[in-house]
Amino acid sequence: MAFKFEQLRVWQKALDLTLDVSNLTKCFPEEERFNLTSQIKRAADSIALNIAEGSTGQTDKEFNRFLGIALRSGIEVVACLFIARKRALINDNQFQEFYDKLTELSKMIQALRNTLK
Repeated sequence: MAFKFEQLRVWQKALDLTLDVSNLTKCFPEEERFNLTSQIKRAADSIALNIAEGSTGQTDKEFNRFLGIALRSGIEVVACLFIARKRALINDNQFQEFYDKLTELSKMIQALRNTLK
């Protein structure tokens, strides 16, 4: 592994989430393609991308800033899940599964942030 972020468990979980979200949105209707589908996928991708970007060649303070952005992107994914459930694009079980994944990932990001302070 050539880059520091590749070894981070939190980044690996975030990367897995990008695939999970991509698979979830495949069931969304075509009219959501440029709206909610795009938004939730970009937010999920942003989590992994900010963890990676912040971890490489940055100070702890700068890495902490990028982790904060990743954390906020996770909250954005959660908000998208609420919208998807409200629009009946996902069921309660799907919502809860992803809500739990985002809760765990958010805790991991925050725990990593706490080590940098």
